[in-house]
Amino acid sequence: MPVAPGPTASAPGSTSRLLRPVARLRELLLHPGFGRLLTVRLAAQWGDGVFQAALGGLVLFSPERQADPVMVALGLATVLLPYSIVGPFAGALLDRWDRKRVMIVAGAVRAVLTLLTAGVVLAGISGPPLYLGALATIGVSRFIQAGLSAALPHVVADEHLVGANSLVTTSGAVAAAVGAGCAIGLRGLLGPQDTDAAWTTMLAALGSLVIVAVATTITRGSLGPDERREAARALRAVASGLVDGARAARDAPGVVAAFCAVAAHRLAFGVTTLVVLLLMRYSLTDVGPLKAGIAGLGEVVVAVAAGLGVAAVVTPWLTARVGRPGTVRIMLVLAAAALLGLGLPMTLPTILGGSFVLGLVGQAIKLCSDAAVQLEVGDGVRGRVFSLSDTTFNVTYVAAVAGAACLAPPDGRSPLLLGLAAGLYLLGLVVHELALRAQARTQGGTQPAAPSAIAASTAPSASVSTSTTSHRADGEAGSEDR
Repeated sequence: MPVAPGPTASAPGSTSRLLRPVARLRELLLHPGFGRLLTVRLAAQWGDGVFQAALGGLVLFSPERQADPVMVALGLATVLLPYSIVGPFAGALLDRWDRKRVMIVAGAVRAVLTLLTAGVVLAGISGPPLYLGALATIGVSRFIQAGLSAALPHVVADEHLVGANSLVTTSGAVAAAVGAGCAIGLRGLLGPQDTDAAWTTMLAALGSLVIVAVATTITRGSLGPDERREAARALRAVASGLVDGARAARDAPGVVAAFCAVAAHRLAFGVTTLVVLLLMRYSLTDVGPLKAGIAGLGEVVVAVAAGLGVAAVVTPWLTARVGRPGTVRIMLVLAAAALLGLGLPMTLPTILGGSFVLGLVGQAIKLCSDAAVQLEVGDGVRGRVFSLSDTTFNVTYVAAVAGAACLAPPDGRSPLLLGLAAGLYLLGLVVHELALRAQARTQGGTQPAAPSAIAASTAPSASVSTSTTSHRADGEAGSEDR
């Protein structure tokens, strides 16, 4: 019902304002439900980091070693398309089955698949069996990741979702990097042979075991879905998961606009990924302590990760002041400016600077998109909408890499492609605005035409009150935080 603007101590005060984010972070970490979900996320992404880095030497996850743009595109498609194929199935089941049970089963299956893939490596088998084992393991991870995103509103108040998403996704990315570092360090100790890669791959199963152990301590039914369906309907839902997710997203103000921004970023990021891979291999040279080649790709990853970390701090602060749509607008414009100002010179330092900005932009847009889904989509279909988001996230990226491969010169020096990527961000901004205005018109004039009116995550509009209040009434933590 009425939403209080905040605690009675909310009078302007610099000290209280500075302490408020710290207090909210402490409150999140002390909440047992959130702590368990965060632990599952860290274990899952640590295991992913170990698994992918362990197999990197076998060329499964090293597209930079391919000889031409088309082969680079094929390598990236091999890694990413399984996410898109599994996504709709994961979403449909997450909205029909207890999400705690899904995490336990998916964690156990992933542990088995990890050990089977390690056995394939140990036997010296290459080709389709190795690829199928690796890609199946990656695919099962989608059940865990999508389930965590769909379950988060059950343990976090609405007004804290952006901050919670920032903490979860950023710490998860750090865990993946730590996992990759563990795998690389272990390979350095053991050696470069397939047998050594197999033992390193087995290490990734520890993350899956932690997932199962932590998920078993979660109360059954506490993560949703709130409305249960029969098994027969679950099977039908698997076949129609994408359609259901698209229909639910279409009816939620702000979600379509957020998806448009995500798609624009992934298209532009796909183009720039191909350009950077080719530049690092064929065109750029060392500049002081900065290295080109494979070492340069590592520097790019660090720059993107640094941008991601900054986004975790900046995004909650920015959305509190300009709202989610306003934050998305700023980020799309910032990305276009970075590509033109830092990308076009195509030098090693400017490429790293542009990578940092694109990491910041991409993470901020994704956080806003996740918050829009969590706030504006009912719990019964939220998993399918997140799966649709994952599918959009990866299909648009692969499509952009494939399209850019047809236009890229062998050395990657293409001002045309970087200008096209900048244009995609600006086009995304236009489509984002049109989507928000179209949504406002469908509300029958109940809210102002300005897109910023859809921003406030702490005060949902009348158009979304049904979905948000329905899942709040099912036992979420929002009421006690208000």
